[in-house]
Amino acid sequence: MKKTILATLVSALFSLTASAQEELRFVSNPDPNFYIFLCLGQSNMEGVAIPEEQEYSFANPRFKMMAAMDFPAYTGNYRGEGRKMYEWDTAVSPICGPYFGITPCDYFGRTLINTLPDSISVGVVNVAIGGCRIEHLFKDYNPYNLAEREPKWLQDKMKAYDGIPYMRLLNCGLRAKHQGIIKGILLHQGCSNTGDPEWRNKVNKVYHDLLNDLNLKAEDVPLIAGEVVGEAVKGQCASMNKIIRTLPEVIPTASVVSSEGLNCLPDHLHFNAEGYRELGRRYAAAWLATQKK
Repeated sequence: MKKTILATLVSALFSLTASAQEELRFVSNPDPNFYIFLCLGQSNMEGVAIPEEQEYSFANPRFKMMAAMDFPAYTGNYRGEGRKMYEWDTAVSPICGPYFGITPCDYFGRTLINTLPDSISVGVVNVAIGGCRIEHLFKDYNPYNLAEREPKWLQDKMKAYDGIPYMRLLNCGLRAKHQGIIKGILLHQGCSNTGDPEWRNKVNKVYHDLLNDLNLKAEDVPLIAGEVVGEAVKGQCASMNKIIRTLPEVIPTASVVSSEGLNCLPDHLHFNAEGYRELGRRYAAAWLATQKK
C-alpha cells in the first residue's frame, strides 16, 4: 500500500512539473544577458564552512540566486528577512539553505561578474544534500527507499526537497530558463560514492536527464565537476579524485576542477572558508575556458 501511494505521489509530481512547463511557456521572456547555472551535489555544495563578514557584506545585484527552499527570516546562518522558494534574490551567503555555509557557487558567481561585461548578470540555483549518493539525485529516485533504507538524518535532509531533489532542481530550472539562459551545470559530489567505478556513468545519467527535461544541448551547457578534499591534506575521500578526473572520458562537455592546494576543516571531508572561495574561483575559470573553445 505504501509503495502504491508513493508511486502515485511521484507520478503526480511529474505531472505538476509538466503543467508548470506548459504554464511558463506563455510567460517566457528570457533575458539573453542573464546567465543561469544549476548547481547540485552533496555537503560541499551545501556549504559547511560558516560565512564570514566578506560573504555577508556582499550585495551586487548582478549576482542572483533562486532559492530552492524557503528561508525563514534570520534563521541559522541566514541574516535576511526571508526568501521564498522559486524567487530570485541577491546572492548573499548562505545560498543553498538557511543553515548552510559558503559553497563553490558563491565565488563562482562573484568571479564571473568581475570577469564578464557589466551588461551580464549571473544567477545560480543550488540543490544539495549532505551525505547523499549520486543515486539520490536521479530523476527516478523513489522516496520510499528513504523510509526503508536510509538513516533519519538523511531522511530529514531529503524532506526539504520533498524526497526527490532532482524534481526540485528541475522545477527551478523550468522557471529559470524562461527568465534567462542556462549556461552550465555545476556538480560537487563523490564522497558518498568513493570507490564506485560506475559513478561517472551515474553522473552522465543525471546530466543528460537534466538536459533532456529542460530541452538543452550539451554543447551549450557544459558540466563542471569539482574534486573532493585532496590527498595532500589527508582528505578522507581523496581516492575518489582519480575517478572524478575520468569524467570527461564519458562526458565530452565535462570539465574537472582540481582541489590541489585547498585547505579543509578538521574533519578532512569539507573545505574551509578559503578553500571554498578558491574552489569557486576555479569553477569559474573552468567554465570561462569552455567559452573559448
